[in-house]
Amino acid sequence: MIRKANLNDLLEILEIYAYARNFMAQNGNPTQWGNTTPKKELLVKNINDGLLYVVEEDGSLQGVFYFNLENDPTYEVIKDGSWLSDRPYGVIHRIASAGKNKGVLKTCIDFCLKKTNHIRIDTHENNTVMHHLLTKYGFSKCGIIFLENGSERIAYEYIE
Repeated sequence: MIRKANLNDLLEILEIYAYARNFMAQNGNPTQWGNTTPKKELLVKNINDGLLYVVEEDGSLQGVFYFNLENDPTYEVIKDGSWLSDRPYGVIHRIASAGKNKGVLKTCIDFCLKKTNHIRIDTHENNTVMHHLLTKYGFSKCGIIFLENGSERIAYEYIE
């Protein structure tokens, strides 16, 4: 089941992100989120805005992600490629699994596709697990985008 996160979920959400940061570091991607991303304050804001979702199974959180139908400002400029479409899209950010069950990303994508048939997502160049899964689930690599801090990310897009 996917539902909007609430403040009562925050401790478990922080644990999921801690697990994800450790997993990424152990798999050759220690810099995407470092030791502190995402910040607790941002997560609280996302919860209060109704944009943070959790994957829940048998009363336990299996994953967490941000989703919104928006024009993401970090996607306005893309280099070494181009977007597949300029029409409205949904964005997935900060997706993380608790590592308990497989298929969290696919569950999230399926949920988002019920809200829009056009999704954009990005990841760090060293996040080989995410690159593999996005390609497996039909996303197309479109180019490089830049975060607010100037960091580069590989951008993907899916159109159903």
